[in-house]
Amino acid sequence: MGRFKRYGLGIGIGIFLCIMVVFTLYPIIYAVIGSFKTNSELTAGGSFFPQDGWHLENYWNAFIQADFAKYTWNSVFISISSMLIAVITSSLAGFVFARRDFVGKKLIMIFYVGLMFVALGSVTLYPIYNLLMALKLHKSVIGLILALTGGQASNVLLVMGFVKSIPKELDEAAIIDGCTIYGIFFKVIMPLIKPIMAVVALFTFRNSWNDYVTTLIMSISMPNLRTLTVAVVQLKYSINAAAEWHVMLAGASIAIIPILIVYFFANKQFIAGLTAGAVKG
Repeated sequence: MGRFKRYGLGIGIGIFLCIMVVFTLYPIIYAVIGSFKTNSELTAGGSFFPQDGWHLENYWNAFIQADFAKYTWNSVFISISSMLIAVITSSLAGFVFARRDFVGKKLIMIFYVGLMFVALGSVTLYPIYNLLMALKLHKSVIGLILALTGGQASNVLLVMGFVKSIPKELDEAAIIDGCTIYGIFFKVIMPLIKPIMAVVALFTFRNSWNDYVTTLIMSISMPNLRTLTVAVVQLKYSINAAAEWHVMLAGASIAIIPILIVYFFANKQFIAGLTAGAVKG
């Protein structure tokens, strides 16, 4: 009887996971297939696959006429820059919090943990924009990158927990060999925390690539700083809105590709970081 219960539970879990996969993948598949349709076929509906041929020119129109090539470059540059800054700052901060004691450490940790449970969201955009304006960075790509890189509390805590799982004896052995604190980090700690750094990198890249509100606010006065996400949505408000849905889906399909590429290369490190974090706590 217990065996049948286990089988029934397994079948139920399998059905539930299949349903979740369908709900997750259907919008992506629909966007990719819809990007090959004509606008009239999209608005009319009725068919899942293109009935009037596969229109590859939609991607050409997206890249050339809608200038998605420039917006794609903006998204790639901003996302990679935010990712690198986040990985460097969160790994250094996590190492310091895990291995060093200093005045105000507990207070900073309280603020870090507390802010993780406060959903400030768009409320912070106005003060961030004013701060960047005071620094003369509100019209530069550097200001946008800094705005997207903020809020690293969760990443710092992830790295800190991972570093704490590394034996301190390795640090002591490195000190005996003449390493400074920087040598300990770069030669001992960094090679061992690559999995969690991959997790931070992938999350940061995804958040920066998919961000809409922050990038929209920061690029209002500088349209040349628009990213692909903002450009795709802006097509809906263009003069030829009725003729842009096929281009919008082509742009949305283009926006999916870099995320898949990053995940493909960081897949092993990403899974290793999540599983190691789950086991080591």
